[in-house]
Amino acid sequence: DFGLAMSAHNNPPEISFDDPARHGMTQRVTWISVVVNVFLTAAQVVAGIIAHSQGLIADGLHSLSDLVCDFLVLFAAHHSKDPADESHPYGHARIETAASFALGAILAVTGAGIIWSAGIKLQDLDNLPPVAPLALWTAGLALIAKEGLFRYMLHVGEKLRSPMLIANAWHARSDAASSLVVAVGIVGNMMGYIFADSIAAVIVGFMIVRMGAVFAWEVDSIRQVIIDTPGVASLHELRTRRMAHRSLVDAHVCVDPRISVSEGHHIAELTRKRILDSHESVSDVLVHVDVEDDPEHDVNSQGMPDREELTKALAPLLAGLPEPQRIILHYLDD
Repeated sequence: DFGLAMSAHNNPPEISFDDPARHGMTQRVTWISVVVNVFLTAAQVVAGIIAHSQGLIADGLHSLSDLVCDFLVLFAAHHSKDPADESHPYGHARIETAASFALGAILAVTGAGIIWSAGIKLQDLDNLPPVAPLALWTAGLALIAKEGLFRYMLHVGEKLRSPMLIANAWHARSDAASSLVVAVGIVGNMMGYIFADSIAAVIVGFMIVRMGAVFAWEVDSIRQVIIDTPGVASLHELRTRRMAHRSLVDAHVCVDPRISVSEGHHIAELTRKRILDSHESVSDVLVHVDVEDDPEHDVNSQGMPDREELTKALAPLLAGLPEPQRIILHYLDD
């Protein structure tokens, strides 16, 4: 009895993944994160303008870029599920790739603009106004808010056993790094090192540009690795998900429809290994093996007879012959 009690205490019962309360709590945490980031973005940009802090403005735009990323990914994920139509005979899955390139371009331009503006001001340090204390207070508030958001999301994520919430929590912790850089730059400026705030803006600008480069080129690079894998005839579908500073990849590859299951599995494992070896930012890969490009076949083939039905149908035809050692079935072209 003591052992069972200890086990129950150390391992609380899991919350069902289909529990409406779980989904409600996940949405609530997500929207709290959105509200906090909206508030921080507005506060940092406004305070940065009033207090003459380029670093604080840059950090505000960094927070804004995170919000844009979240909403654009949600938009792309929603519309990529739309069924095939006349204009998109293979469905809308590629909208996620297009969104990644668009998002990467937006972030790259934003970061480059911050770096350019800070670089110009670094050439005229004598005329730079000192940063007001308001900037330091705002940077400190942003740092505390992001750390608090991290701890709250991590607590709920662990309670719900939600990898998504846990990953988003660590994303909030990584965002706090830019706020820390800005705070150090503001302190340096207030101590007489006028250039420190602009240097902080440049660092945050490079962080945004790097984020944009990852979004813009990672998907295309992964796509090429998959296509070049021996045994892969074509790539049917590719989806990537950013989870904090890591990526999850879901790929559907087409192979020769008459190879064995074990060879298909081998090709899938080889594809997975090649992606993980070539992309350090990818934490996990799921490879699904297809035999045809047209997604309609998957739907129509569900109404076709299974092995047991076909074996029964073949029995009268094979009567009087030796027992077949193997029956190989191919479900192709409906």
